[in-house]
Amino acid sequence: MSTTQTPPVLAAELAEAWADIQRYHPELPDLAAPESLIGESSSACGHELSFERLLHEAVHGIAAARGIRDTSRAGRYHNRRFLAIAEEMGLDHPEEPHPSSGFSLVTLTPEAKRRYRPTIERLQRALKAHTAATSADTARSFRGPAARHGSSGGGVRVKAVCDCGRNVRVVPSVLAQAPIVCGGCGKPFRIPEIVGAAAS
Repeated sequence: MSTTQTPPVLAAELAEAWADIQRYHPELPDLAAPESLIGESSSACGHELSFERLLHEAVHGIAAARGIRDTSRAGRYHNRRFLAIAEEMGLDHPEEPHPSSGFSLVTLTPEAKRRYRPTIERLQRALKAHTAATSADTARSFRGPAARHGSSGGGVRVKAVCDCGRNVRVVPSVLAQAPIVCGGCGKPFRIPEIVGAAAS
């Protein structure tokens, strides 16, 4: 499976996991762009992508729905209001707050692990498949969407070329949906790294 196919699959799994959280917390808003989390770590949230990280993001979603300011310092410091909602949702922070990130490093409680076990296992399988697919291709072919940081295309653009030598910048998942044809020679643009990986 190529990296161009994997993000939509993983995004669907993230959306399903988010829906599982909503079953227990109906006030949680919908996740507008699950693909925005793919390939993106968050130093402020302190986690690579995982169910724990998704539940952490859901805490922010509940805070937004309630009109609660749960962070400060440009979103880095997670305050006690964040922690109170986190505890409601099955996350815990047993230590004193971190000087710069506050209570951001929350972890799943045993009860939450039991409640969400099927969801956690399903998401872990999807993340493992995504990691295997992205490392099987090249690291440069798809590094993860940047929609969260204001990218209009919702992903990282890479160079696609056609046989006549022309090139365009394109999000791989967009190119995977349908060929983009060169107006000069009439042949489709291709991402060299993915073509090379497929041929090997």
